[in-house]
Amino acid sequence: ILTILGNSAVLATAVKRSSLLKSPELLTVNLAVADIGMALSMYPLAIASAWNHAWLGGDASCVYYALMGFLFGVCSMMTLCAMAVIRFLVTNSSKSNSNKITKNAVCILIAFIWLYSLLWAILPLLGWGYYGPEPFGISCTIAWSKFHNSSNGFSFILSMFLLCTVLPALTIVACYLGIAWKVHKAYQEIQNIDRIPNAAKLEKKLTLMAVLISVGFLSSWTPYAAASFWSIFNSSDSLQPVVTLLPCLFAKSSTAYNPFIYYIFSKTFRCEVKKLRCCCGWRVHYFGSDSSAEHPVSTMWSG
Repeated sequence: ILTILGNSAVLATAVKRSSLLKSPELLTVNLAVADIGMALSMYPLAIASAWNHAWLGGDASCVYYALMGFLFGVCSMMTLCAMAVIRFLVTNSSKSNSNKITKNAVCILIAFIWLYSLLWAILPLLGWGYYGPEPFGISCTIAWSKFHNSSNGFSFILSMFLLCTVLPALTIVACYLGIAWKVHKAYQEIQNIDRIPNAAKLEKKLTLMAVLISVGFLSSWTPYAAASFWSIFNSSDSLQPVVTLLPCLFAKSSTAYNPFIYYIFSKTFRCEVKKLRCCCGWRVHYFGSDSSAEHPVSTMWSG
């Protein structure tokens, strides 16, 4: 519910401000699309299986669930990585150079992200790697248990860890640390100017946002990556079901918290959400009253 409502607000705001959107903001829209896609395609089946205490649908639904999870998961990680790189480039470039990041370039980047994610998602269907149930039995993902005696699966998981998890994570951390350092240096250069309070607020805001995004990404995906990496070298039975379940839930929670970060740090997003809430309230009020039936035209204009 939080994922769908929060990211729907992001998409509604983007549609309303489509002509005013800056190029990097298209990546935020893409991230919201990936998060909603994961929630709609995966969560209902996982929730139903949890209530059933066993996986529903058999092998076909298991492959579908794992495919969707891998597709949207890689897409979200690569989108966050692209956002970090673009923000770093904009921060460390002059105003004229930052304008060179056009919407067409970002759209091409988004298309590449989806193709890259789709490629990794279909590779297990083509014979490199496998999909299978999670150790706790109510969701599906990469079949870690088949990697012990399979060079095929072992090479796939190592490549996936390097290109879809480790490198994006290191890139995100490095870019936001670079942004924080750049803002810190800019603050030191204007210490003798009367605008110190504004500079201090800007430094604190950008640094805190960078820390939250980085920590949010690492805290949601690192436990799952660690548990998965453990399963490569050890039997899945060596971990209790709850130990494998909790990292999976942490990873899925990554689809819910991004809109809250936008709400805290973006004044524009806060204003648009308040407008959406007011519009919904007015619409319900007018069309739920008796006067709406008597004066439909005036109700429409008032709404």
